[in-house]
Amino acid sequence: MTNFLGWASRARGLFADSKGPWGQAPDSDAGEPPRRPSAGPWTGAAGRPAGTASFGNVTSLDDLLRRSRARFGGGGGGGGLRGPNRSMIVWAAIALALLWLIFTSMHLVAPEERGVVTTLGRYSRTLGPGVGLTLPAPLERVQKVDVENIRNVDLGSATAETLMLTGDQNIIDIAYSVRWNIRDPEQYLFKLQNPDDTIQQVAESAMRAVVGTVSLNDAIGQRRGDIEARVQEVMQRVLDAYGAGVVVQGVAIKQADPPAAVNEAFKDVTAAQQEAESYQNSANAYSLQLGQKAQGEAGAFNRIYEQYRLAPEVTRRRMYYETMERVLSTVDKTIVEAPGVTPYLPLQQVGRGTTSPAVQQQQPNQPAGGAAR
Repeated sequence: MTNFLGWASRARGLFADSKGPWGQAPDSDAGEPPRRPSAGPWTGAAGRPAGTASFGNVTSLDDLLRRSRARFGGGGGGGGLRGPNRSMIVWAAIALALLWLIFTSMHLVAPEERGVVTTLGRYSRTLGPGVGLTLPAPLERVQKVDVENIRNVDLGSATAETLMLTGDQNIIDIAYSVRWNIRDPEQYLFKLQNPDDTIQQVAESAMRAVVGTVSLNDAIGQRRGDIEARVQEVMQRVLDAYGAGVVVQGVAIKQADPPAAVNEAFKDVTAAQQEAESYQNSANAYSLQLGQKAQGEAGAFNRIYEQYRLAPEVTRRRMYYETMERVLSTVDKTIVEAPGVTPYLPLQQVGRGTTSPAVQQQQPNQPAGGAAR
């Protein structure tokens, strides 16, 4: 304990203002000159520790420390940052602070974007299009989200099969795409850890659920539009329950085929079905044509009947003439005089342009009247 107190007293004496490192400082009040320390076992003849070099005019450790502080800008000596240099540094620091405030407090949001503001990492508000003001970073930060861009997710491809089970226990290889965009930026950013992967998984789950309720022929046939609409509805309902903040714009089935092992046979069946459908369409067209023709003829008969009711005698005679004209225009006929008709006439030769001698002899004596036969 005595040794420890002795070393502590020596340390206080070393750093005291009234003493130097090698002896008593001069007593200015007494006016006495400074005295050299007495020689000791660790001092030389000049009173310095043995083996040490001289520091010129430095006579104490305090002077050495004082000069060091003055050299590096401390108090007591010249050489610090003063005058114009110090002013330039101050103005540069002020300019940097202003730029930092401007660029972290003013935010330009495009018309198709929304700015999500977080205060110390917690959601605060959403900025609309235009110029928005916030507290400087890192107090508040703004993350811009495009809410009008239509994103597309492709599921299934021509190189990798995406097999699903239909309602009639068949297997179908299907490829489709989903179009969606962001509705609520704050939900999209903070509700789900990975919203893109979630949308993809929900789309696949919804497609499997819907395909499992339809037959294979419906899935590869004319009910694709119905399947797409149902998948879109299921996806939107599930994502709303998750709070994803997105809107499903549509689902498009790009490919719906049986597995590759039986695809050729299904193609033949499909071709036969299309051919049968083509024949059925032709028959329906012919039936429609006959029906239209019958309706036209019935309409014409109705119009003639209306005219007949207005003038029955005239209409009857006109119908008789038209009927006789239509019948006699397609047969051979010969016109002869009524009185003294020869019992036998070679009508076939007359029809062919030849005239019998008997007919030629009676022609000068025939009266003017005639009749058709």
